[in-house]
Amino acid sequence: MSTTETQAPASPAARKWDKPLEVVVVGAGFAGLYMLHALRESGFRAVVFEAGADVGGTWYWNCYPGARCDVESLDYSYKFSEEVQREWQWSERYAPQEEILRYIHFVADRFDLRRDIRCNAKVIAAHYDDAANLWTVRTNAGDVVQARFVVMATGCLSTTNVPSISGRESFKGPQYHTGHWPKTPVSFAGKRVAVIGTGSSGVQTIVEVSKEAAQLTVFQRTANFCLPADKPELGDEERKNYRDNFAKMREIARFSQYGTPLSDGLLIPRSALDDDEATRTRIYQERWELGGAALVRSYNDLLLNADANKTAADFVRAKIREVVKDPETAAALSPMDHHIGTKRLCLSTTYYETYNVGAGRNLTHL
Repeated sequence: MSTTETQAPASPAARKWDKPLEVVVVGAGFAGLYMLHALRESGFRAVVFEAGADVGGTWYWNCYPGARCDVESLDYSYKFSEEVQREWQWSERYAPQEEILRYIHFVADRFDLRRDIRCNAKVIAAHYDDAANLWTVRTNAGDVVQARFVVMATGCLSTTNVPSISGRESFKGPQYHTGHWPKTPVSFAGKRVAVIGTGSSGVQTIVEVSKEAAQLTVFQRTANFCLPADKPELGDEERKNYRDNFAKMREIARFSQYGTPLSDGLLIPRSALDDDEATRTRIYQERWELGGAALVRSYNDLLLNADANKTAADFVRAKIREVVKDPETAAALSPMDHHIGTKRLCLSTTYYETYNVGAGRNLTHL
């Protein structure tokens, strides 16, 4: 939602297929692109319909300030092609939106996927004919196609949630939604800005907007645990090690607790309650400095035992109190309603520090 959103390129000319295809895929993000590639490899004729003006899915729409992935780049990439893994060079441990989108474009071009993708074509209807055993799919661009199968690759982030807030329609200033951000730069210099929400997108946006806004007010319903995304740059040695051990890393990730090879090497095979406080604090500090979600991958019962989990949560809450100077703000930013690791963790390097920047940084509970 934005009052300054740019217009997407004109929709492609409507197309009607003379004979049924085998598969229609809806969405050209990570899942849709791989689905098209896999279908081709298996000999199926398919088309992908994408509502956006280009491929990318989540990373096409979510181009707000500070947008980046909170899974390490080397893991947040396709595994079906070792050649792509060797050819593409990630520059950061947690890639920003722009780099992820370049990667998606690289894959789309590398496998010539665009020729079977229809952008600016949002699927508006899909009807199944029992007698013919076929779907008829229509788009807002006028496309009509029949297919044996329809695969929804729309993901869980394809619909923006615009809250029903009294007075929003009469607000005179510009309004933006992180899931539907303008494709042209937005300046917040010298402006009073309100950010609603402190989930992953909110945390990332708050840090960037705070750098130029004259006043920033954050409206928060529920505080989230935010862990450090340290060691931002990837070195040549790290990239080489991953390329050389690609198959092994992917196999470990496949059977790991968290879906990444990092988790298996970090998990300590004992309870957090088996160690004394000094030992736990040392281990948690090491994991804090390692960055990412390493802290919740410490002891093997942090997600199984509430008392063990509390030791990790208390460590993070103490970190928040260390950083945030105002005790009331620190308390408001400290989650007390859920166990750490049971809701999506946020990552940032300077989120909590943001609330120390002058009187123009405010936190309000919704």
